[in-house]
Amino acid sequence: MASHGVARTVRTRTEEQRLRDLAKIETYRDVENQVRAKIAANAYDDPALFQLTTKLLRLNPEYYTIWNVRRRCLISGLLCRRSDGSWPSRVSPSTSPSATTRQSSEPSSPSSSAVTPPDPSSPTTGQSGTTVNEDTATAMAREQQQESDGNIIQSELAFTVPLLLESPKCYWIWNFRRWILSQATLRLAPPVARKVWETELGLASKMLTKDRRNFHAWGYRRYVVANLESSALQGKSMAEDELAYSEKMIGGDLSNFSAWHNRSRLILRVLDERCADDKARAQFLDKELALVKEGLNIGPEDQSLWYYHQFLVSQIANCEDRNTIAPALALDERITYLRREIDDVKDLVEDYADIKWIYEALLEYSVALARLEERAGRNGENEDLQVWLENLRALDPMRKARWSDVEKQLVSLRA
Repeated sequence: MASHGVARTVRTRTEEQRLRDLAKIETYRDVENQVRAKIAANAYDDPALFQLTTKLLRLNPEYYTIWNVRRRCLISGLLCRRSDGSWPSRVSPSTSPSATTRQSSEPSSPSSSAVTPPDPSSPTTGQSGTTVNEDTATAMAREQQQESDGNIIQSELAFTVPLLLESPKCYWIWNFRRWILSQATLRLAPPVARKVWETELGLASKMLTKDRRNFHAWGYRRYVVANLESSALQGKSMAEDELAYSEKMIGGDLSNFSAWHNRSRLILRVLDERCADDKARAQFLDKELALVKEGLNIGPEDQSLWYYHQFLVSQIANCEDRNTIAPALALDERITYLRREIDDVKDLVEDYADIKWIYEALLEYSVALARLEERAGRNGENEDLQVWLENLRALDPMRKARWSDVEKQLVSLRA
């Protein structure tokens, strides 16, 4: 039996290997039992429990409960306690243990400053009632908090890197990194937190260099970019950069389904940010059609290319939705576009008669064209549609019910 084109082989173990595996299982169970015992004792602030989670997650990063235990350990002991939802240096001085404020209701001595002038050598008083020395001490304490939290955050990010390299599609590692990064936004000054997020974007790029079609890494990249664009990190739009990145990744691998998908999500936003007029939008549509058709001429068997081409055709055929690439196209322009695309796809049939995606596109685009023209099939067109449908049934018999539904659409079209 094969998986993703790789044949499975039966592994035989020697007695020595079996004993080694038993020893690993024993170690794993021992660590797990120690973790469970400390959880039962609610010892989340115990450094020993945190170290045990490190051991257990290195043995099994799929153990999502232990990732949650690790979070609680961090909140309960390692990360500085915060009294509100902001990063530590935004905390009011009155909330800091080292800040002492003088209450207005505090009784004053008869020999107060109203009677005796203040000693010039005594500390001056700040606006909040604290002395300059106290304010300085509070600021230093906040800086130490941020430095401590920053070190912990960097350490946790570094801890997960080798786990990701070994298990790049493990949801729980990615989720934990997201949580750690959210702590950077909450606890660190925006410029410092931004550097952490920018480094993370670099990691996402490296992961996609190793595996261009890792949809986990693509989704994670979108998440990182969205945070870098946020006001919390003093960000701005990165849509143009990400559009260029998607084109770069497509250039390296035309079958990069995730890159094409990412591109489809960015296009409308980029056009809006450019304040593109109707002419610029139509030119952009032409450029995208040329890009994907160049790929189809090379690899018409590639499903990802057809999906992106279908996305572009849907932008042309949809007259009602104004949120499209070129919403100002007149009806006759849309019809001209669709006819041209159908003719280009027909040309592929001559050289690639055994590729089902070609016939599926011809059927879908022909139906869309007929709806735009508000007409029944032309003479000779119905025969072509029936031939394409029969070819689909022959090439993809597993989806015979789907092709029967398509045939019903064709019948209603002829009526």
